Order: sequence, then C-alpha cells, then structure tokens
Amino acid sequence: MYCELYPVDVYDRIWYPYFDNEWTSLNTTLTIDSQSNNYYQPPTIVMGTAATPFNINAPLAMYWDSESATSEYYIYMHFAEVEQLKLNQSRSINITLNGNYWWSISSPLYLYTTTVCSQSALEIAQIYNFELFKAEGSTLPPIINAIEIYSVRNLSQPGTNKQDVDAITNIMSTYELKRNWEGDPCLPQAYSWAGLHCSYDSINPPRITSLNLSASGLTGVISADISNLMMLQYLDLSDNSLTESIPKFLSQLQYLRVLNLERNQLTGSVPADLIERSNNGTLLLRVDENSNLCGSGSCKKENNIVIPISVILLFIVAAVMWGLWRYQKYKNKVETKSNIQTKSLESIDSMQRQFTYADLVRITNNFETVLGKGGSGQVYQGCIDDTQVAVKVLSLSSVKLLMRVHHRNLTTLIGYCYEGTSMGLVYEYMANGDLEAHLSGKSTNILGWEARLNIAMEAAQGLEYLHNGCKPPIIHRDVKTTNILLNENFNAKLADFGLSKIFPTDGTHVSMLSVAGTLGYLDPEYSISYRLTEKSDVYGFGVVLLEIITSRPAIERSYENTHISQWVRMMLDRGDIQNIVDPRLGGDFNVNSAWKTVEIAMACVSTTSSNRPPMSEVVVRLKECLTSESIKRENFEGESNYSVDIVNMNMFKESNPLAR
Repeated sequence: MYCELYPVDVYDRIWYPYFDNEWTSLNTTLTIDSQSNNYYQPPTIVMGTAATPFNINAPLAMYWDSESATSEYYIYMHFAEVEQLKLNQSRSINITLNGNYWWSISSPLYLYTTTVCSQSALEIAQIYNFELFKAEGSTLPPIINAIEIYSVRNLSQPGTNKQDVDAITNIMSTYELKRNWEGDPCLPQAYSWAGLHCSYDSINPPRITSLNLSASGLTGVISADISNLMMLQYLDLSDNSLTESIPKFLSQLQYLRVLNLERNQLTGSVPADLIERSNNGTLLLRVDENSNLCGSGSCKKENNIVIPISVILLFIVAAVMWGLWRYQKYKNKVETKSNIQTKSLESIDSMQRQFTYADLVRITNNFETVLGKGGSGQVYQGCIDDTQVAVKVLSLSSVKLLMRVHHRNLTTLIGYCYEGTSMGLVYEYMANGDLEAHLSGKSTNILGWEARLNIAMEAAQGLEYLHNGCKPPIIHRDVKTTNILLNENFNAKLADFGLSKIFPTDGTHVSMLSVAGTLGYLDPEYSISYRLTEKSDVYGFGVVLLEIITSRPAIERSYENTHISQWVRMMLDRGDIQNIVDPRLGGDFNVNSAWKTVEIAMACVSTTSSNRPPMSEVVVRLKECLTSESIKRENFEGESNYSVDIVNMNMFKESNPLAR
C-alpha cells in the first residue's frame, strides 16, 4: 500500500505505507475512480497499489493491539482491481475478525473502489486480528488497497472558549480566508487550526494565544474581531495588503508580546501605547515597510521623506559602526568603548583583511559573474592576485553570525567590507560549485558512491559543529544541496547563513513569526507549529542525504509533486534498494552501506522531530558507513558488491495504517 501526503486527499487524510514480509504488491499507473463515484474517495495514488499474499492459498493478515480496555475502533477497507483479469480468473474475498466471519467482497471492480466498513464501533477486544481469505470458487488470492482505522476519543476537555471561537470565525469570514478551518479551533490539541496556538489546562477551556495570518492575502482594515481574542500573545499580519491606520484596540490586548505588521499598506501614526510598550521591552513591535506609516502624534513630512518610527537594532549598530569607520578613516585612530556596538566592530576588525567597496568592485570586475543567490544575498565570482574568491553582499546579522563559526566544513572567511551602506564578505572560492549541480546531471562528472558518503559526512560534521560546537548553538535553517559547496578536491563545506538563528541553550525551541526556508527541505513540524529546533536542520539534512543517494530532486516536478521521501518509502516497500541508489552508478556500490545510509536518511526525515537522531549520531553512523565502504573496496576490489547480507532496517515505526 502506498504513502502520500494529505494535499491529494479531498478529506485531508494522511496515508502511510504498511507492508508485511509475507505479502507481495500489485500496482497500476492508471487512474482509479476517475469519476469519483466512491463516497469515501481514497486518492487514486493510494488505490493504485494493492497487497496480496505470496502464497495464494494463505490469508492476508493484519492486526493491532487495543490502546486500552475501553478503546473503540471503526474500520474502513478499500478494494480495487489494479490488473485486468482474464475470463477464466476471478477474485472473491472472505474477511474474518478474530476468527469470526465479518464481511465478503465479491469481484472487486477493475479501476473502481469498493469500500466495506463497520457501521458501529467494533466489539471491544484486546487484539483485533483481521484475515482476508480466498473465497470458495475464487481463482485468485485476496487483495487490499487501503485501510483506515479510527480510534474513538473521549474529549472530556471543554471546547475552545466561545468568545475566541466567535472571534476567529468572524475573522475568517471578514477576510474570506481559504483555509481548512473546520470544527473546534483548538481541539483535538494535535490538530488545532493551522496558524493558531492555544493554551491548555485541565480546568479551563482552551484559549487562542497565537494567530499567524502572514501572507494570507488580507485586504482592508485590521479586523476589530481581533480585539476579542483577549489572551492573544502573538499576532502576525505581515506580508498582506492591510490599509488605513493601526487600531488602538491592539494596545488593549494586555498579554500581547509580539505584533508583526510589516510589509502592508498601513497609514497614519502608530498608537502611542504600542510605542511605549515597545520602548519598555514588553512588546516586540514590527511595522517596517509601510511607506505611509509614521510615529505617534503628527505625521508631518519634510522633503517627502517619511520619518521611520521603529527603533531597530540593525540601524543603531550600522549607524555607530559607520561613525567609527569615518573617524578611523580621517583621524586614523579609534577610541575603544565598552559597548555592544564597539564589540561588534572589534569582532569584524579581528578578521584577516578589510576591503573597501571599491576593492569589491575591482575584485569582482564590477560584480560581473553571479555564482548564486542565497538567503543572505548575491554571491559573485572574484579574484585577488592569482587566487579566486567568492564575494557575498549581505546583511549585518549574517556578518556577525559568520564571525562566530570556524570549522573545516564551513566556508572559510578571507576578509570583509563595511563601507557606508555596503557590506560584504570575501571567502574562499569553491572550485566545484554546489552539490546540487553534481547530483542533477548539470556536471559531466558523476560522483561515486564513496565520494557521496564522504560529502555527506563532511556536511554533517559542519552542521553538527553549529549545533554542538557553537555557544550558544546555531540553527542553519536552510540546509539544502545548493548550500553545500565543493572545493577542488570535492571536500564539502556548508555555506549561506542568511537565515540562521542563534538557539538559546536553556530553551527547547525558538518561536518564529513566519516560516523561512526552501520548499522540500522544510521540517513539517516547524511549518505547522512555527517552533524551530535543531531537529529542523536534521530534517533538511535527511532530504539532502536522500538526494545524495538517489540523485533525485527534493520534490519531483510533476502533477503530483512527489516528495523524495515518499518515493523512497514506496521503493522500500518493494525491498528495492538497487533502484533507490542513483542508476548512473551502474550498481557500483556496497548494498550494506546503501541500506544503512538510507536508514539514516529516513530516520532524519521522520515527520515527528523527536524520532529524528541528533547530528552527532548522524555523523557517527555516516563515518561507520564510509569506513565500511572503504574496507570492502580494499578487500573485494573487482568482486560483486551484491554478495552481502541484506540488513533488516526495522525503520517503519510510523507505518501503521492510520488516518487523521
């Protein structure tokens, strides 16, 4: 049975693979239920695969243990022929539950879904054992394409506070939000509405504490219904087209700690109470890039220049550093001051070499050749004397972050430029470009299996250093193949820290106002919860590792936009490791090391962050794979790499048949 994420499912179900060693699989690429006649509408990509027993006379068995002595379950089984039967062939199925007759299926239709289900909860039992038998007169063994099992939950907790429910419902109606917001906004807790966080305790109804409507296409004024979300702590309305002034009622939300209104079309002045709370540190206020917005009081303009009202750390640091630079240029002397701005300047001055902006223009031949673009700015090819370099124009936050990291598997800094509004870094040139180019076929050089393992291990070491070698730790946030660069010896170095965040050592996560990263590499938990952890990097690295193994893109650009992890799971269902590894290698790899590497990658891309290994463990396991590969190549040069034992991966911890 096949695994596919919920966007292809009209009922928002998530389908997981389930496979047994006693089964074999049937499949078709044709559309199942093209007219969507089946009421339950399991997706065609799910119904396009079916399981059947190896032994045609054996039953197809499935079971699960009850969660408790009082647990109740409902079950739905979906059947469809995926092969055109001959005239002398027939398939009829008898189904038993714990040894007792439960249902019969007579001749499932070709390319059409037949569903059988329990009309009431199954009789309570300690174990539920379903067996599908070949019925009398049937020439073919039983099949099943998909199964849904629902557990009855007793929601003893009261529903979300009615005032909050009314408010969020009105907000949805006002802005005509096209979201899958149905049922209770906060319950069940694991499936609260996307963009909402709620408070939970054993006594009081849940309250909405966070609302993220960033980039949601909002137009018009800021809805007054927001004022009824009295427990709101985080509100993000950035990247919309909201107009008119910032309403005063926002300052009456006494628990509000973060208010992000950036990149809208707001006008007028910011309420004085909000500015006061921002100044005294009780509110993080973001209102940048609202061109007609000004400070509290009068909004007079001079020379058509709008007076900015945000007190932004970046502006303060840049202004102080610019003044110090000017003083140094004309007086050739800087008086050291013990404040944070001076410390930032001293950190930059400690780097090997300082360049002027004119130097950068000359080095890059007026920024002629673009090597790439990352989260922190454009990268240009340059040359200093006879040495090739890369020059990146970027933000102050990226400069300060890069000054803290020094590791052989991170890009090496050569110098910097900070002149007026111009800021850039000069770092070593990586002759072989980024990893993505070598995996996608853009390069005529095909990376061998051992070289791929070495690149994976070195990239993992760089990431592990950020997590464990930096104090406080750093989360990269954009781990992907284009951010792994290769030097002339194909040694890998992690690059582009434009989205990186410092991770507090005393916290479990960093709460973000919006999700940043690259589609295909984004941690699904982070995308939903906005809670960033080091395991978000682990997920991105897992996707990179799957790309290294397969040379397939993170997302297959097709009608179904299949993610690489879904494709690998499908191949693993068939026990097909040889076709998972890049076919361009022509089978020149060790199967044991391939199995182990796939196992590491699939653990990293677990949808649950707690099931992902830390990068320190990933580094150790990749080193073992690389060592094993090196030894076997030395000992078995010229012999078949397939004369090894198959490894039992035991990796499908999330593959029980479930539905959301």
